[in-house]
Amino acid sequence: MKPKLGATYLGNGRSQFLVWAPNAKSVEVRLLGPSQAEAKQLMQPVEREYYSLVLEGVKPGALYYYRIDGEKEFPDPASRFQPRGVHGPSQVTDPDHEWNDHNWAGLPLRDYIIYELHVGTFTRQGTFEAIIPHLDELQALGVTAIELMPVAQFPGTRNWGYDGAYPFAVQDSYGGPAGLRRFVDGCHQRGLAAVLDVVYNHLGPEGNYLAEFGPYFTRKYRTPWGEAINFDGPHSDEVRRFFIENALSWITEFHFDALRLDAVHAIFDQTAYPFLQELGNAVHREADELNRQVYVIAESSLNDTRLVQPVELGGYSLDAQWNDDFHHSLHTLLTHERSGYYEDFNGLHDLRKALAEGYVYTGQYSPYRRRRHGEVSCQVPAHKFVVYAQTHDQVGNRRLGERLSQLASFDGLKLAAGAVLLAPYVPLLFMGEEYGETAPFLYFISHGDPELVEAVRRGRGLEFAAFSWQGEIPDPQAGETFERSKLNPSLRGAEKHRALVDFYTELIRIRRTTPALAFLSKEHLQAITLEKQGVLCLHRWTEGEQVFSVFHFGSSETSVELPFPAGHWHKILDSSETRWLGRGSSLPSKLNVIGDVVLTLSPEILVVYATMSGQTSRSKEVRLSGTEEQGNPITGTLSS
Repeated sequence: MKPKLGATYLGNGRSQFLVWAPNAKSVEVRLLGPSQAEAKQLMQPVEREYYSLVLEGVKPGALYYYRIDGEKEFPDPASRFQPRGVHGPSQVTDPDHEWNDHNWAGLPLRDYIIYELHVGTFTRQGTFEAIIPHLDELQALGVTAIELMPVAQFPGTRNWGYDGAYPFAVQDSYGGPAGLRRFVDGCHQRGLAAVLDVVYNHLGPEGNYLAEFGPYFTRKYRTPWGEAINFDGPHSDEVRRFFIENALSWITEFHFDALRLDAVHAIFDQTAYPFLQELGNAVHREADELNRQVYVIAESSLNDTRLVQPVELGGYSLDAQWNDDFHHSLHTLLTHERSGYYEDFNGLHDLRKALAEGYVYTGQYSPYRRRRHGEVSCQVPAHKFVVYAQTHDQVGNRRLGERLSQLASFDGLKLAAGAVLLAPYVPLLFMGEEYGETAPFLYFISHGDPELVEAVRRGRGLEFAAFSWQGEIPDPQAGETFERSKLNPSLRGAEKHRALVDFYTELIRIRRTTPALAFLSKEHLQAITLEKQGVLCLHRWTEGEQVFSVFHFGSSETSVELPFPAGHWHKILDSSETRWLGRGSSLPSKLNVIGDVVLTLSPEILVVYATMSGQTSRSKEVRLSGTEEQGNPITGTLSS
């Protein structure tokens, strides 16, 4: 078996060390004793400029540095634990854990309902262990997968995780590798999948010593964070090995079910066998060997279907990708913001296209980018898109970190929930969204370098230049900024917040138990807009069942002719009902549709009807005022 990078405990008091260091003439392992006394051992060079050593009497808990050329010493690039922070020694860890998930094989991706959270702000304690007692309430909500923002070791104790300097090491202030294993085990015992956000486009600037060992970075490309990672230049085979082995370590050593790849548009690679394809192949092979369902989900701003297209069609065969176009089109409808990248989105037509196809920008001109953007995504299966109304990016990368609860009405929050959970895609919720959390999610750091702190402060100001947002930017370095971002779970007990939790719970229940909604298919969907009335209709069906959802984004009551297919319908959800703290509903509980259907819709309302069991009639193409769909009007009658 190929030895692993880093320090591997072999048992019986023996540990193996392996490091790639082409920049070094010699490498030593320096072990730290109880009094920091030196115990140096020279490593042996092996093929491809790796250095290896097996030491007796080195057990889990041992601290060590690598000393290069007898002078400078650094933590292990593949360190599994940095108990004293990014500049301190690495620690040999014990991979043994008494797992209780032996019968766990994962979930189909189409069954994922993802809940994204940040470990440091989800609870007051900010640890893996502190999350575990909350898993039951998340399971009761109906989510099926918990996604952690990055947990690789970063400087200090406050960070989003995208400044990680040690991709293999689990953040010490969160509870380290032992705490993370207990968290994943706790998820699996409750039937919840565990997803981890990983960063392979850059490393954080503080504590990043990889360049001392080898050419991990290249000046051939530039990223927003500096030099790009070397995935296609000389020595790139070993750089690829480092990051692919990292991905596999999360799956094998920690039992994660999916990896979310951060900002893959900042991964530059001109090889015939792209790194992303190689990574996806390696993960899928490992999953097959483990007889588990494991997925790779990309984040990209390129609207490039190659990420999820099969290899035979020129793609990378990743399992899914985040779809920002869905978010942007929904956000502009609810908030009416039009600055920055939101200037590209305007009206129901964009949300209709996102629901029906995936991307909104499919090759047309983007005013924000001042060029054409994207490609057609009709051919991409529905379960390969992840959609959301809020994420850490879309909340935290605002000037004041406002959540949607601060930007939209209460009825608007219910519309947002319905748009995400009734879409034919994999839905994602951001922590606290389900009860309308009011605390901001701000950008925070705890760097030790004053110059770096100032650079971050300046950078945040420049980042918001294209937006019309007002207000003083909270200091990312201040502890108060971090504390303000912590959730207030006690809000769940307040009337509006409790009603919103119940509404989310019911929406998820309907999604999971209604075949026409649980079946993720664009081919079994029709989205229709009535622009003048601010109404969007979403018709979905399977053999034996139909669901017709009506979204009214308008601010005033309207009577509108709706293109219900013929049949007997019953109402299964109405956001205007008083139990959801709506204005009270006058909509009929049953519809017997044989012709025109006119309903009077309250402002910002979502209503969902389903056919009686056994009906399979599909929707006709219709032409109504303000819609681009074509065909003949439908007439009908109502019964209450």
